Amino acid sequence: MKSFFNSLAIIPLVFTVSHAADVLTTRPLFNGKDLSGWKGEGYVVEDGAIVSTPQGRNLITEEIFANYVLDFQFKLSPGANNGLGIHYPGTGDAAYTGMEIQVLDSTHPKYKDLKDYQFHGGLYTLAPAKQGFLKPVGEWNQQRVTVYGPSLKVELNGEVILQANLDEIAAKHPQHQGAKRRAGHIGWLGHGDRVAFRNINIGELPPPANEEAVKAAGFTKIFDGKTLTGWKTTPDTTNWKAIHGILKHDGKPGTIKDLWSEKSYGDITLVFHWRWAGRGPMKSQPIVMPDGTENGRADVEELDSGIYLRGNSKNQVNLWNWTVGSGEVYGYRTDGKMPAEIKAGVTPKAKADHPIGEWNSAQITLKGDLLTVAINGKVVIQEAKLPGIAASGPIGFQHHGAAIDFANIWIKEL
Repeated sequence: MKSFFNSLAIIPLVFTVSHAADVLTTRPLFNGKDLSGWKGEGYVVEDGAIVSTPQGRNLITEEIFANYVLDFQFKLSPGANNGLGIHYPGTGDAAYTGMEIQVLDSTHPKYKDLKDYQFHGGLYTLAPAKQGFLKPVGEWNQQRVTVYGPSLKVELNGEVILQANLDEIAAKHPQHQGAKRRAGHIGWLGHGDRVAFRNINIGELPPPANEEAVKAAGFTKIFDGKTLTGWKTTPDTTNWKAIHGILKHDGKPGTIKDLWSEKSYGDITLVFHWRWAGRGPMKSQPIVMPDGTENGRADVEELDSGIYLRGNSKNQVNLWNWTVGSGEVYGYRTDGKMPAEIKAGVTPKAKADHPIGEWNSAQITLKGDLLTVAINGKVVIQEAKLPGIAASGPIGFQHHGAAIDFANIWIKEL
């Protein structure tokens, strides 16, 4: 049997569509009252702004982000130095394990001999920004930072001061780990100087998908990107939300734990993007071997979700951060009544997941009782047999305590 995944070469997930023309849905990252949603020390809230004190170093978001537009205002004190951290993994020097966009009083005489990338708006050690667009010290500046895959753009007071391709930068600076990252925390990187930040808002963007190619291949969109139409909800549903093309779960308990489609499906190919939007606790979990057996345990960051097929949680294609990687069918692998070849078949051949926070692509094909799963273009489950699976049933998105985003959800009935 020829794999549908291989024959289409993941046409539905080709990255081509721009969201620039969409009306961006934004939300505040700072409530103007306290530091809820942030972690770090040396920052205080004054008059609706986050202010760095002499003890201020790193203040980072609890959430992790991939593609987004970040708007904020900042006010410098004379000679002040701070930074905007992007794609920061949460450990190490944020300017190197992530990337730092300079927030600096470029006009101060003490900085006259800095390297070009050290002035305001520059990508520290990596790329300079155009100068001359800062307002006088003590006035509020407006800045927008757009991160979309490898594309980075910085706008200051209405002027584009930096445009960069992070793939090109990463190739030029192979030793810089942060340039390779495509997701992480956002943060303020203080150096003990007084800098104020306010009106901090973010609009998240889903990864692009070639919708014309998807339609031509016979797929139908089952998430419209704006509402939960077609999914079983109640009027007071709060845990699953549709925001600007992204189906989000914040990881908190809510009215509906799992989200099920109203329609039932039989033989299908399902394609979608997904990513972890928050961090998880460290836990000891089994090390799963290629044959489906377990051999010892390992500490992993516990991130767990999955896709239910044909209306039954046993038929779950796992999305998780275990050593075995996403794609496993846990309900079959751990079923003591299943023969060894079935358990081996539903165990991923490799871990193909991207780093935490980055978008992943997935393609699931279920025909009869045969399941094929591809993660990020790599087939990890190849025509595994699922004995006793129902002929049809709804599709479910599992919530298992982790903040997770889904996008570009399409289906083809076979």
